[in-house]
Amino acid sequence: MTEALATTETEPEIVPVDNRALSTHPGGNLEDFVTFFIGSQMFGIPVLRVQDILTPDQIAPIPLAPKEVVGSINLRGRIVTVIDVRTRLGLPPREKGKEGNTGNMGVTVEQDSDLYTLLVDKIGDVIGLSKEFYEKNPATLDPKWREFSNGVYRPEDSLMVVLDIDNLLNLTAE
Repeated sequence: MTEALATTETEPEIVPVDNRALSTHPGGNLEDFVTFFIGSQMFGIPVLRVQDILTPDQIAPIPLAPKEVVGSINLRGRIVTVIDVRTRLGLPPREKGKEGNTGNMGVTVEQDSDLYTLLVDKIGDVIGLSKEFYEKNPATLDPKWREFSNGVYRPEDSLMVVLDIDNLLNLTAE
C-alpha cells in the first residue's frame, strides 16, 4: 500500500495594495467628455449622454423637416434622427475632403427615449477635465452658441465648448 504524504500548503494571503477609498481618488474631481470638432473648434458632451460613435452611410431624407435635420438612419433596428450640428450652430456647410475633415462622423445621444445622431466634422477623444478649468459662458461666445452651451473648459491653451444636448435638440424652440 502506498502512503499519501500530506502537505500543508497555505494559500497566499491577499493584501490590498492601495487602501484609499474611491472618494479620495485623485480622479474624483474630473468630469468625462466625448470631444469632437467642427472646423477647428472643440466641443464636448458628457460621456454618460453618448450612446454610440458612428459614420452614417445611408441617411434617408425626411420631407418637410427643419433645415438642421439631415434625415434618419437605422441603428440596430431603431430609427435615429440625424442632426447637422454645423447648421444648428449657424455655421457654413462642411467642405468635403478638406484636411482634418474626415467627413460625416456621428455622435449618437439619447433624449426622452429617442436617439439622435449629431453630425460633426471629426471625433476627438474621451477626456477627463478637472472642474477647476470650468468657466461659465464667456461674454465673447457667439450668442447662437451661448444658447446651446453649458459653459466652457480651458485645458492647455485651448477652449472646449460643452454642449447642452437638451437645448441643441429642442428644434421647436425657434
